[in-house]
Amino acid sequence: MFEDKTLVCRECGNEFVFTASEQQFYADKGFQNEPGRCKACRDKRKAANGGFNRADRPMYDVICAECGQPTQVPFQPRGDRPVYCRACFEKMRAENDRW
Repeated sequence: MFEDKTLVCRECGNEFVFTASEQQFYADKGFQNEPGRCKACRDKRKAANGGFNRADRPMYDVICAECGQPTQVPFQPRGDRPVYCRACFEKMRAENDRW
């Protein structure tokens, strides 16, 4: 179904191959856009950001203010505002978007 494509890196201008298997991976993940940078430029960009990504982010254990279930959040709660689990947060956001 997918065929290898040659793309041009927007960072360095070099051509790189967007393989059929990479295209399948993007489709499976629901990604809409093709990659804009070659692997070398992506790696250089990650290194410039200190190699930080979401998986490296510390998580904090909290109790959801809505349902009372234990959950984890990617920020340290200050204690002056309620903290919600993902499900309750999404529910509250959906309710607020109606207005």
